[in-house]
Amino acid sequence: MIKLKGMSYLAASIAACVSLSACSSAPTSGGTTQTAIAETQAAVQEMPLSDTIAAHAAAFPTCVANLQERARTEGLSEATIQDTVASLQFVPKVIELDQAQPEFSQTFNNYFTKRATDWRVNEGRRLLKKHRALLDKLAQEYGVPPQYILSFWGLETNYGSYKGKMSVLDSLATLACEPRRSGYFTTELMQALKLKEKYGFDKSTMVGSWAGAMGHTQFMPSAYAKYAIDGDGDGKADLWNSTEDALTSAANFLQHLGWQRNERWGREVILPRNFNYENLGAKQAQPLSQWAAQSVVQSNGLPLPAIDMKAALYLPSGHTGPAFLGYENFNVIMRWNRSEFYAITVGHLADRINGGEPLKVAPPEQPRLSREQIKQLQTKLNESGFDVGKPDGVLGRNSSAGIQAFQRSKNMIADGFPSPEVFSALGISL
Repeated sequence: MIKLKGMSYLAASIAACVSLSACSSAPTSGGTTQTAIAETQAAVQEMPLSDTIAAHAAAFPTCVANLQERARTEGLSEATIQDTVASLQFVPKVIELDQAQPEFSQTFNNYFTKRATDWRVNEGRRLLKKHRALLDKLAQEYGVPPQYILSFWGLETNYGSYKGKMSVLDSLATLACEPRRSGYFTTELMQALKLKEKYGFDKSTMVGSWAGAMGHTQFMPSAYAKYAIDGDGDGKADLWNSTEDALTSAANFLQHLGWQRNERWGREVILPRNFNYENLGAKQAQPLSQWAAQSVVQSNGLPLPAIDMKAALYLPSGHTGPAFLGYENFNVIMRWNRSEFYAITVGHLADRINGGEPLKVAPPEQPRLSREQIKQLQTKLNESGFDVGKPDGVLGRNSSAGIQAFQRSKNMIADGFPSPEVFSALGISL
């Protein structure tokens, strides 16, 4: 590899790439610069992780210099630029975590049972009593019932017992200097620096996740800047040290995400034996009256409520596991975290905190699928005439639709779930 003043050619390329990405006013020469950035990114992705980290570390000082210039254009003080931005540190662990892709998919049973625990239910009920006055006040002002605020709090940081230990500023700087998502994380870093300046936070106080999420509710800096509220009236919104600020901010955030006052998140339901599974997922929402007409009932066997609401059907474990109808507030939860597993778990944990029962149908234990196995599944579906797009080892909506079409062609229960029976029918051994 060519050396350039002690730095590898590739490291120099990364430095140039992040230099342009971290400076909003940097000139570009038509498509040439964008092509160079894309080529650099592709080259980095093909490198061994240790070499990638070494290249990013070598390019980091150049990037920090450009971040200082960006901070000036953002109106940050010279003291912050010299004392804080200039001393930002590269964190190799952040690159490792950012580039890590799970070898195996996670099952709903594994995800749900580790999060909707009896401890979280009981602790949520205890905290509901402890913070009842505040939570009732927030429910009245923002329209979000207490159990939901507690459920988010419980899932994000175990009710504040673990808020992360990594330096938010160093983590964000490391990601801002990584070309793949430099623009996003540069913006988040600038927001974090403005929060530090606005509220006088010490760098040592600003700890969080490896990706820069902060405080009791794990807000990214942009969400912190827009939605954090000084709930305790001390003059600053401190999501690390003030429970009142954190819970008020969570309620404010959910209201702005579109929380529907006086509506549930959704509910567990029981499907009839002859259910056709035609309408599954967010894009197939139907009025409750249509689900009722298909003999879908509540988990306790009672009819669905006769109200004018739309709901989508989710089967996170396929037809052998629990079934859920998600209402508009389910979609709001998804705007907080784009995971159906997360949204179901938040909703169910909230129900349990509020005195509800465990699931009627427990999530079954199912095999974890490797990315390679999912790629084989996708390849076989494509070869069989069920187009699911380029095999990537990730089960998305296209893959689910392809599985469902294949299941129908074989007179199987068409739940769109990658069950062992689907693999077997495609001639793939697990």
